Amino acid sequence: MARTDAPLAKPPALKPGDQIRVVTPASPLTREKVEFTHALLEREGYKLTYGKHCFDADHHLAGADRDRASDLMEAFLDPEVAAILCSRGGYGCARLFPYIDLDAMASSRKLFAGFSDITTLHAPLNRRGLPTLHAPMALTLTNPREPWVYESFKNALKGLNPIPAEAPRGQTLTAGIAKGKVVGGCLCLVCDTIGTPEEIELEGCILILEDVDESPHRVDAMLTHLVNTGKIQLSAGIVVGEMTRSDERVDEGIGGKPWREIVKDRLGGLGVPVMVDFPFGHNRNMLTLPLGVLAEMDAGAGTLTYLESHCE
Repeated sequence: MARTDAPLAKPPALKPGDQIRVVTPASPLTREKVEFTHALLEREGYKLTYGKHCFDADHHLAGADRDRASDLMEAFLDPEVAAILCSRGGYGCARLFPYIDLDAMASSRKLFAGFSDITTLHAPLNRRGLPTLHAPMALTLTNPREPWVYESFKNALKGLNPIPAEAPRGQTLTAGIAKGKVVGGCLCLVCDTIGTPEEIELEGCILILEDVDESPHRVDAMLTHLVNTGKIQLSAGIVVGEMTRSDERVDEGIGGKPWREIVKDRLGGLGVPVMVDFPFGHNRNMLTLPLGVLAEMDAGAGTLTYLESHCE
């Protein structure tokens, strides 16, 4: 497995004139879906460029595995690129592992942003000491969001506090205060790392979890799997966002209870602080949350406070 004690190699904060490379390591999208984010970031003074295969499509994938991996590696290794923004998630990042050099990616010290299927890449980069951003993607920002969503995203790119005062707080499930490195992301992808060489680090960490379009019984199954590994109990605390559209996707042949009740049942008795409905993930309005750096959660107050910047 990759080292978990790798020293932090924080990327430089972005400044006007820096180049952001947009890549599509998972599912496809069309160029018009990135136009809003392109204009938004250009107004901030950044230069946007695109991977050669950014708009390729091969059914559920954004082109061939080798091509998507090549775009990703080129972005990390190009000295003119300061940050990499994923265009969208979907599916496909795990297929890239045979063709990418995670050590070289982490040592490049580039700011890397995305969520959903991008969780697959966050975990190994965090293990190697590179802080990353669980952040809206080019596609995500196409739809209107609350002002604090844009403020959080833009602040995170600059290495500033990513949690505006206007952002909602989480809801207490198990009160308590915990400190630790923030890790995690999409629940199904966190589960997929278990038992692989790039298994997510949980011990002593603040684990953030969210997901989308999973039936309630699948949310139950995945949380149960994390409990059955015996590893989620070793986390310092757990911050749950939203299981978006789960309650609408009950399998009529099985049935299901509301996802918040499932979270309470599966996580409420672990003996660590837990809060739910913290604003991040696939929900309509989401924070940008740095991964791989130290934070403090107060589940009783519903807050997550970063104790260090993710950038130099």
